[in-house]
Amino acid sequence: MIDLKAHTEKANLALKKNKKLAASLRKKKPKDLDAVSSELHDKAFAHIDCLQCANCCKTISPIVTDKDIQRIAKHLRMRPAQLVDTYLLLDEEHDYVFKQQPCPFLGADNYCSIYEVRPKACREYPHTNREKFYQLLNLSVKNTVICPAVLEVFEGLENQYKK
Repeated sequence: MIDLKAHTEKANLALKKNKKLAASLRKKKPKDLDAVSSELHDKAFAHIDCLQCANCCKTISPIVTDKDIQRIAKHLRMRPAQLVDTYLLLDEEHDYVFKQQPCPFLGADNYCSIYEVRPKACREYPHTNREKFYQLLNLSVKNTVICPAVLEVFEGLENQYKK
């Protein structure tokens, strides 16, 4: 089981250092950053089990696109407008997000009841293995506090790109 309290404390202590690292990587844009971050992502998820954590599902809401709404509504056999009324709200950036945290589709066992049709943002989270990772460094720094795997990726990035 993942100790989320210990993780949060460790991540908060490393936050300033990780912000500096992210700024440095954004500026330098190392050619191998995508490959390195993807390798670190795979290494972290080789031993971190999301079902033991689910902190992302418990604390943040993904952006839910119109395509996501259509797909989820169809899966739940409800009208898209009904899905929006029941589960979503428009945030300050005019994006749909879930009204509540934890996610209304997260079970007590940390399984997602709409896993097969979950929002694109959920499928891609925590984004540490995607192309042009330097574009997501600011978001990823924030995610170090939420996701133990992202914190581990940043620890690896620090080791890889020490001055």
